[in-house]
Amino acid sequence: MMAYQRPRWIYWNEIFPSRFQAGCMKAKIEDNWINGYETGPLVEIRKLNERRYVLRYTYDE
Repeated sequence: MMAYQRPRWIYWNEIFPSRFQAGCMKAKIEDNWINGYETGPLVEIRKLNERRYVLRYTYDE
């Protein structure tokens, strides 16, 4: 039985002024893995404060 391992997160090196802009970059990151051989990352949009968003995605070895 394998123990649950928390995912490792990589934060995108850019802060977005709107959720829409962060969503566009999220789609771009996810699309890069569609035709690849690897399983794509889990990508999340995190809200920093009222008007700033950041992306993070999983890193699995």
